[in-house]
Amino acid sequence: MKTKTRTVPIQLGDRSYPILIGRNLLNDASLWRQAGEGSVAAIVSNTTIAPLYASALEASIRALFTHVIRIELPDGEQHKNFSSLNQIFDSLLSAQADRGSVLFALGGGVIGDMTGFAASTYMRGVQFVQVPTTLLAQVDSSVGGKTAVNHPLGKNMIGTFYQPQLVVADLDTLNTLPQREVSAGLAEVVKYGPIMDSKFLDWLEVNMDALLARDTEALAYAVQRSIELKAQVVSSDERESGVRAILNFGHTFGHAIESGLGYGVWLHGEAVGCGMVMALHLSHRLGLVSEDYVRRVTSLIARAGLPTKGPDLPPERYLELMRLDKKSERGQLRFVVVEENAQASVRGAPDELVADVVAKCCE
Repeated sequence: MKTKTRTVPIQLGDRSYPILIGRNLLNDASLWRQAGEGSVAAIVSNTTIAPLYASALEASIRALFTHVIRIELPDGEQHKNFSSLNQIFDSLLSAQADRGSVLFALGGGVIGDMTGFAASTYMRGVQFVQVPTTLLAQVDSSVGGKTAVNHPLGKNMIGTFYQPQLVVADLDTLNTLPQREVSAGLAEVVKYGPIMDSKFLDWLEVNMDALLARDTEALAYAVQRSIELKAQVVSSDERESGVRAILNFGHTFGHAIESGLGYGVWLHGEAVGCGMVMALHLSHRLGLVSEDYVRRVTSLIARAGLPTKGPDLPPERYLELMRLDKKSERGQLRFVVVEENAQASVRGAPDELVADVVAKCCE
């Protein structure tokens, strides 16, 4: 059965752009005219994704550009660094890419973040298009214009806000994902229930098995609804000066897990899933949610195939790493916490309480 192409607009004035969700979009040459045209098109991907999908994308965009090049980076979060970024710049300069060039980010969140960062800084800014091929990237990282590379002292600490020209989420690319990557992507789907939409949380409880089985209609709705919810937030707070911070539910704990273990040991979504469990416990300790609610959402996270117990790092190490989080203010740790009516906020919490929550979630 053919899944209709769905469009979700991101409303940002003259930086507005559409997000297209559907099947067989990589091969639909007609839709790629929305990406623009020019001198050089650079398809930035990695050694895992490029052999699967780069040829289809190149065939669809070739008529729009004088020259199409491919840039294949090593795969993995551990390569989201300045060495990989310079590989992009070296290739663009060697191809004599000018300001009329367009970069295409073909891959997951790592590729999307680095390609966006490269586009925002190459010749002080060229256009780019997000072509996310993982569930996590389709529902989260490709939407909203955050770009970054990692630093040894902190995840995503060096980056820009820079919006793409277009986002194309081809659901067929999810067919080649390892099951672990599907679960990792579901972390960024699940988060929208507790922070924004209780009915979506109910829907996820009913449809989690279908999502894990990659049912096309279930995935299409989950991707669309996640993007719609994120679009509401991004359109009102593009640069995360206020409400957009709630999208980081579980991320403060999760980034500490990623940094503490070493990038790539746990997938980003796995760390976020466990981080949401920690944030739920913190919300309970702050009197915002009941134990039953903590158990309910934790059960859903576990059903998604995500870890609910943290790695055995000392609580003091968690605190040290979390002080590098972008939401910290003057050394005060701040966390996204939730209430049972699908409301979220950013609040401070004493170190002793946070350490106690971490210890409980790592037992």
